[in-house]
This record gives sequence, structure tokens and C-alpha cells, in this order.
Amino acid sequence: MRHESSAASVPNPLLQPWAPPYRLPPFGQFNSAHFVPAFEWALPQHLAEIDAIAASTEAPTFANTIAELDISGRALDHITLLFQNLTASETSPELQIVQLQMAPRLAAHENAVFMHAGLFARIDALHEKRHSLGLDAEQLRLLERVHLDFVRAGARLSGQERARYGEIMAELATLCTQFGQNLLAEESTYTLELRTEADRAGLPGFVLQAAKAAAQQRGLGDDAYALTLSPSLAEPFLTFSSRRDLRETLWRARVARGANAGAHDNRPVAAEIMVLRQEQAALHGYKTYADYELVDRMAGKTSAVLDLLHQAWEPAKAYADVDRQALTEMANSLGNPTPIAAWDWRYLAQKLRAQRFDLDDAELKPYFSLDAMVAAMFDCAQRLFGLRFIEQPGTTLHHPDARLWEVQAQDGALVGLFIGDNFARSSKRSGAWMSVFRSQSGHFGGTLPIVINNNNFAKASPTLLSFDDVRTLFHEFGHGLHGLLSKVHFERLAGTQVLRDFVELPSQLFENWAMEPEVLQRHARHYATGEPMPAGLLDKLKRSRQFDQAWATVQYTGPALIDMALHALPNGTAVDIAAFEAEQCVKLGIPGDIGLRHGLSHFQHLFSGSSYAAGYYVYMWAEVLEADGFAAFTEAGNPFDAATAERLLRTIYSSGNRQNPADAYRAFRGRDPQVEPMLTKRGLLEA
Repeated sequence: MRHESSAASVPNPLLQPWAPPYRLPPFGQFNSAHFVPAFEWALPQHLAEIDAIAASTEAPTFANTIAELDISGRALDHITLLFQNLTASETSPELQIVQLQMAPRLAAHENAVFMHAGLFARIDALHEKRHSLGLDAEQLRLLERVHLDFVRAGARLSGQERARYGEIMAELATLCTQFGQNLLAEESTYTLELRTEADRAGLPGFVLQAAKAAAQQRGLGDDAYALTLSPSLAEPFLTFSSRRDLRETLWRARVARGANAGAHDNRPVAAEIMVLRQEQAALHGYKTYADYELVDRMAGKTSAVLDLLHQAWEPAKAYADVDRQALTEMANSLGNPTPIAAWDWRYLAQKLRAQRFDLDDAELKPYFSLDAMVAAMFDCAQRLFGLRFIEQPGTTLHHPDARLWEVQAQDGALVGLFIGDNFARSSKRSGAWMSVFRSQSGHFGGTLPIVINNNNFAKASPTLLSFDDVRTLFHEFGHGLHGLLSKVHFERLAGTQVLRDFVELPSQLFENWAMEPEVLQRHARHYATGEPMPAGLLDKLKRSRQFDQAWATVQYTGPALIDMALHALPNGTAVDIAAFEAEQCVKLGIPGDIGLRHGLSHFQHLFSGSSYAAGYYVYMWAEVLEADGFAAFTEAGNPFDAATAERLLRTIYSSGNRQNPADAYRAFRGRDPQVEPMLTKRGLLEA
């Protein structure tokens, strides 16, 4: 492969050619000690490639500059992606030491590339005359994106500003790494044991099984039960436990993540990140960090974000007032204390849901085994896009729980590889996410993607999911399909490398098929009997879909508004993270009995990296696109309509960043999106 030395003389498995047939990373052959030497070999190799492009005596052309840049650094990319996946999915104290050691060095390397004066001069010259170069649409898009990448990374800076910018990016890399490691340390060590029958009162069997498995993972013994801070265990406990005191204990522990004084306190870390981000924005000439970030988003400006969020925020609070009255009545009927608190809401809402719809999660979960729902999402991908998933058991991966599938097209051609890593563990960060070990591109005869989905479900035998878990599974798989189905030539434009408020469209759109009666009738079968979900239960689920949506909307929109307020502070504004959050909660009128889905001290979207900084709103922005987009299938009268699915594949799932996202959406829908379907879906607007 061009630009990819085999480094055959170096006895480091990370630097050897990764073996066929799949060219997976050499899992089982390397350890944490191999990474620093591998980086120390790959970093100068990449810089040498960059120097060679910049030093060319030929006049800059798309082929000798932009295309060459796109294929540079392959060895470094492979090592970096492997390292990043491991530190998120299967870390260790040794890897965390390497992570802190390498974070500023990798940031410095990236800065050296983007600040390379000779390289940027060639890119800038091409950009100036881009419309006269005879480029096709994808080539033009790549040139424009690369130029913007360099400008946003400081390529136009000079002198002291250039040097300071490099220092800022290295410091931010270290602080963001520290933020994530602090949070993992708190989450992985927290245990709340359920020692007595009274401690376990009200818990259905699936929660008890998960708590028992968590206790075993913590080494507490086969007969012990324990809670962790993993949402897939904590949230069911908050929903079903009749022990109000323990619900409060667990709720407070989740809220306090990253806000406990001591070595893992994230509040000063986040404050320092904000100082540096404001300085970064100022060096670019922007008044706020939000202004800097939104330049490269569909929203474009803060006012557009706030306009969307407030269309949901005020109605959600009003509907929550109505729901609160009903929950208070439920609490009174049960003899529970009032006014209700945040650790009561889920518990009382479940009781009210059961009363109104004769439905609760304990009744639903037996029909949502993890294996059945994985089969369901694969079936949907086959019916929509012609994909087949063939498991490859026995393949060594990063953890024994991870599973590998070949992904084949309808004609049997290999499309890519899919890895599912679905269970929570102490070596894995919380949340759910999609990543890649290798991106798709058309280079070298075609490079097939290796995509991974990570979830944090509580492992049990069998693992039974809540319906929210099912939606999470489908959501991440939507991201996975975006990576797998990518069909572009240039890697910089591949898969999920799109604008941040567009990247959530394929994932949120795919959630809709998890809620399709046709899919549930086929796949939602009782784990023990194999019987399909009864029609009556399916109907109850369908009728209850908008239940408690005001609570969910407040939980999400509050943090999104706080994110924007924080990053819209004028440059040079010092921030006390705890005080700022408290002030915003009062200013916005965030109900104390609902609270925030994410507090700033554990808000990884904002502080474990910059991807979602001034960008947590993107889920609702994409939800507007998704709700309006799925209506195309409704209008076609079939959730698997072939013509609509083909158009969706061509314009959204396979197109990567080949065109402006607004144009991509119009190509699919035939018009701009409308906000009303999203508000109706959330029950915030009358249909």
C-alpha cells in the first residue's frame, strides 16, 4: 500500500501488516507497551509524507496535493484509531498512562500538519481557483472541506499567535483526556450493595439478574447484588425500586459524578477547558467559542439553535406541569411523600404508565432479548439496503464479549466488518457510541470499513432490554450503517465525517424501525417461550409512546441550553462550573424534580473532546430532519418501501460528506425539513 511501510524490521505487532482476510488489528498480539514505540515510528513517517507534498517542485494540482493529502498517514491512522477505541472500550491503568502521555504529542502532531506553511500555501492556491480546475462534485467538496479544516485549525495564524495556538491545542488534549479518565474512575469504582430482601423490594427479575451480574463483576460473590452507575442498571432501579432512600442515594451519586472534591474532580478541569476554548476562539477572531463552532454546522448561528430549542422547551415545561399533578396524585395514592423529587419521577411515572395503559417495563422486557433485537436490526438493514450479516465466531477481538460479523451486499460482495460490543464493564466508558477501526475509501482499489458499536447494557443471562435500550441499540446501528454503507472515493468525506448536526440523522432515523409494529411482530418474542409479543401488548406499547415525553424533553433540552449558554460566554469570561450550572438552572426554570440528563461535571459530550461542544443541540436538530424524513416512508404506505429506501441509501447513508447536508436532505425529501413532525412526535404539538 502506498504511504504504508510494513516496518518489517521493527518487532512491534502494531507496525506489521495486519493479516488477511480482514486486516483486523492484531488483537492478542500487542500490549500497552507497544503503543508509544509505534507512535514514535508513525508520527515522523506521516510528517515526512506531508513535507514531501509541500516540497514538490510541481505546481499544485488536485492530484498532487489534495488527493495525496487524503491518502497520507495511513499507518498513523490505523494505530490512532486502534488506540482510541481501546481507551474507550477496554482501557487499563497502563493504557491510561499512555493516553495522558500521548494526548499532547498527538495534538502537537496535528497542529504541525495544519500549521504547515508550505502545504497550506498549495491548498490555498488551489482553493482560490477551485471553480476553474475542472473538478467533479466530490473533488470540489473535498478541496473546500480540506481548506476549511486548515483554516479552522489555525493555518492563517502566524508568529506568536501560531505558537500559542499549538500550546492551547496540546493543553486541551490533555485536559479532555483527564476529564474522561476522572469520570471513568468514579463510575468504575462506585458500588451500592443491596444486602437485604428489603433493599431489593420492588425489583423485577431482570433487574435482580443484572444486579447479581454486576456484583460478580465487582468480585462481591455469587450471592451478592450490587448497583453501578451504568444507566442500563441505574435507570431500571430508579424505575422499579420501592426503596425511596436507596433511589435517592443512587440518584445523588449519578448527579455527583465528576463533582466530588479530590483527585477526580472535573469542575476545575472543565473550567480550564473553557478558558482555553475562549482563547482559541479569540485567536480565530470570533467573540465566543459558540460562534467559532457554529461556522461549520448546519445551524450556522446561536440564534438558530436557541430558536429550535425554545420551540420545544416552553411547551415541554408546560406539559410537565400537567404530568407532575398526575404523579403527585399517584404518590398520594401510594402513601408516598410529596412534593415529589427527582428520584421519584421514574418510579411514579412507571406506576402511572401501568395504570393508564396497563403496561410496565417488566411486562415488556421478556420480549426484548438482546440477541433478538440484534437480529431485528440486521433484518431491517437487509430489507432496506440488501445487507446480510454473517457472524464470524472465534475471531480474536479486543474483549471476549465483542462479536464480529461480515457485512455482505445482496450479491455477496463484502461491504465491511461490523463489531458489536454491548455490555457494561469497569474498563469501558459509559454511554453508547459508534466508532471505526478503519474508514471506507476508494483508495488502493477500495478500502473496506471496520465499524464498531458500543453499548453499556447490564449483562445477564439472558440480557433483556428496556424499550429505551432497544432504541439505543438501533440508534448506534444507524451510525454503524452510515459508516458501513459509505461509498465515496476520498476518506476525508467518508461515512460519519459530516457536519455534526447532520451526523445524528442516520442514527435517529433508524430508531423508527425499532418502533414499527411489523418489526416487533416478527422479532419481539418471549425469551423463554419463543411466543411473539401479544397483539394487545404491542398495542399498549404503541399507545404509550408519547407518555412522559415532557420529562424526556426537559431532561435533554435543559443541558442543550446550558451548553449553548456556556459556550456563548464572551471570550475572557472566567467560569465557576458549579455556580454557572446552578445559575442557569434557575434562569431557565429547570424543574428540580426533573433535573438534567447531564450535569457539567460529567458532560462527556462537551468536555471529553470538542465534537459536541456548543453542539449538544444537534440531537434535536437531527430529530427535525428524522421525523420529517421518516414521513417519506409513511407517505409511501410502507416502512420498507423499496424506492424510498433506495433514495435514502443514495442520498444519505452512502453519500458521506460528498455534498452540502442541506442539499443531501433535499435530494432525499424533495424539499426542506419541517419542524412540526418532531414536535408532534414528542407530543408537544397537536397532530
